[in-house]
Amino acid sequence: MAGSRAEIRTVRRHQVPAWWRDAKLGIFVHWTPASVPAFAPVDHEIGDLLARRDPRALAWSPYAEWYENSLRFPDSPAARFHAEHYPGRHYRSFIRDWEAGLAHWDPDRWAATFAATGARYVVLVAKHHDGYCLWPTDVLNPHRPGFHSRRDVVGELAGAVRARGMRFGVYYSGGLDWTFNDHPIGSFGDLVAAQPRGRYVDYAEDHLRELIDRYRPSVLWNDISWPGTVRQLAAVLADYYRAVPDGVVNDRFMPWSRLWELAKSKPGRRMLDSYSARGAAAAKGLVPPKPPLFDVRTPEYAVFDRVQALPWECVRGIDKGFGHNRLSSEEDFISRRDLLWSLTDIVAKGGNLLLNVGPRGEDASIADPQLRRLEWLATFTGAAGAALFATRPWVHAQGRAEGGVEVRYTARDTTVYAFLRSAGRDDQVVAHAARQAVTLNEVRATPATEVTALDGLHDGLHDGLHMVTEPTPAGLRVQLGDALSDGQPVVLALRHVEAR
Repeated sequence: MAGSRAEIRTVRRHQVPAWWRDAKLGIFVHWTPASVPAFAPVDHEIGDLLARRDPRALAWSPYAEWYENSLRFPDSPAARFHAEHYPGRHYRSFIRDWEAGLAHWDPDRWAATFAATGARYVVLVAKHHDGYCLWPTDVLNPHRPGFHSRRDVVGELAGAVRARGMRFGVYYSGGLDWTFNDHPIGSFGDLVAAQPRGRYVDYAEDHLRELIDRYRPSVLWNDISWPGTVRQLAAVLADYYRAVPDGVVNDRFMPWSRLWELAKSKPGRRMLDSYSARGAAAAKGLVPPKPPLFDVRTPEYAVFDRVQALPWECVRGIDKGFGHNRLSSEEDFISRRDLLWSLTDIVAKGGNLLLNVGPRGEDASIADPQLRRLEWLATFTGAAGAALFATRPWVHAQGRAEGGVEVRYTARDTTVYAFLRSAGRDDQVVAHAARQAVTLNEVRATPATEVTALDGLHDGLHDGLHMVTEPTPAGLRVQLGDALSDGQPVVLALRHVEAR
């Protein structure tokens, strides 16, 4: 049933709840039948591909969960891999392998691992673009009856996550379902052309309502677009907020409009591709267009240089994609230095990091390179949590001190937190940043200013810091010792300071 104008206004007035603004870190989980072949080329980032304006760019997508689409391009790396390793097998045949892997799945172990990172919420892909549902849905797929898991993966993980004190959310692919429309997607214009209509409008809405009624998700995370009109969508979201008043809706519920008709012509697709390329190049990633109804923005692999006006979360994989990819080597995964700094940078600019985990399809395990990075987060947030969780951006989000030292700031109550790291890579830190006094140019201090390093991060640093902090006309000067020599930021708590 279509919503009224009053419902549209009600949905637009919904406020992002405090729990989400305080969370700072969430875990995304992509675990689909595509995680059985677990293949995608690792030559390019997704933003680079979209910026190329190549009408077949996504045939080389680094997203392993797009494996079925990549197979539709006969000369794609995935098609060549499939012909060599799975000759004669259809994508749907991987479902039986994936379901067999459920015998090894331990949702409680997953939840414990995620909670240890400091994550406050977990979002599970309940249905990706391949159309396979990870819960025993009662909504009949008219093209593939019974196209769902017999085991309630969504419900089991929801219970395990909540038992660990975290919020639970669901991802749903509203804009694409390849059981309804298998148009090959090589570019953004093709993506628009592949969005189903007709019977799919009611099918997607019935699914979303079922997920809300059964699982009461704290996050409703749609992808690509929404097949219904804005009024139809408003009715669903109004019911969602009634069921979950402190729920959160992301910004990928772009409702159907006549603009979608552009994708039916080659000139229209070229125009859409040009729009996508400009956006990808500007954001160094993927930034969805702003829909009429949403709570939070969800840029993908994107980097911003300032505090964002709207609530937002950066969504990214631990490597170059989301689903498990056997091709990813150590150099394809985010480094310790960059992972911890990415979280720091995002929080300083008012956002959350939604970091994806892609479990294996054959045994439901999380690969060691991914576990290692979750452990890095656990160590960092365990010590620096006070400077991250429930903080807000300070007057200055970032700065740069002498010696190439980068600085990010957060704040809570009367305390300002400064995160510092040296320029360079993990294995190539600027040498002269060590053992030098660094001036925080953004901070005005007095002789009474108190500076401490957060416990557990930098052994032996505290006494030295207390002895050599000094207010100067240029800013607060602090002796760092050799704390910038590892991949973990130095975190300072500054009390009784003002912005310059």
